Amino acid sequence: MKIIKDTLLIAWMKSVPDLKRNPLLLIVIALISAIPLFFMAVFAAEGMLIHGLIGAMVSTISFIGVASGIQDISWDRYVKIREMIVAMPVHPASYAIGIALAPLLLSLPSLVFFGVIASTFQFISAATIVWTILTLIMAWAAMSAIGFIISTYLYKASTYLLNNLSNLLGLGLIFIPPVYYTETMLGGLSWISVIIPTSNAAGLIRYYFGLLPLTQETVVIRWLVLIVATVAFIVLTSVKAKWRET
Repeated sequence: MKIIKDTLLIAWMKSVPDLKRNPLLLIVIALISAIPLFFMAVFAAEGMLIHGLIGAMVSTISFIGVASGIQDISWDRYVKIREMIVAMPVHPASYAIGIALAPLLLSLPSLVFFGVIASTFQFISAATIVWTILTLIMAWAAMSAIGFIISTYLYKASTYLLNNLSNLLGLGLIFIPPVYYTETMLGGLSWISVIIPTSNAAGLIRYYFGLLPLTQETVVIRWLVLIVATVAFIVLTSVKAKWRET
C-alpha cells in the first residue's frame, strides 16, 4: 500500500541520514535511559535493578515519542522538508507515523539491549516478549501523540520553548511516576500509575514479567485506559492539525 511505503520512506529520511552523520547516536540514546540504572545498581535494594531495566525500556520509548513531533516542528523551520512533502501526494497519516517511527528505529538497539539484560534476571517466555513489545508500541504511540499535541497547539512558540517543554514533560512522565521503580512503593496511591501512560505501560510489563501481581480485570482496565488515552491524544491532534487545503 502507498500509505505504508510513504511511511517507511519518511521514517528512513528522518533516521538513516542522522545515523550516518553521527553513528554514536545509538550509544547516546542508550546512555540517556541507562544513567538511572547506575544509581539503582549502586544504591537501590537488591532486586530493584530488574524494575530499572523495565523503566529504561519505557523511558527510551517515552523520550523519543514526546520529542519526535516537537523536533519535527523545530527542524521544519530550517529545512522546510514538511513543505516539500506536503506538496507531494502523501497522506497525513504517513507523514505523522513516519516522523514518530524514525526515532523508534534508532532506539531499537537500546530496547533490545535492555531486554536482553532483563532476561538474565527474570525468566521471559515468548508470550512475555510479545506482550512487552505490544505494550511498548502503545506507550510509544501515546507519547508520540502527546508530542504532536504540543507541537500542533504551540506551533508558533519558539524552538527553545518547545524543546524545554519536551524535556520537562519527558522527565516529568518518567522520573516522577513509577516507571523506574515499582508502583507498589506508592501504597494506597498506586492507582495514579494507571492514568499516566508511562507508568501504566511499565506496570503492565512488570505484570507480564511476573513482578507485579494484578488480576485479569485490572490488566484489561489498564489496557483500556492506555488505548483510550492514546486515541484521545490522536483525536486532539487531528482536530487542530492542518495538512493542506482541500
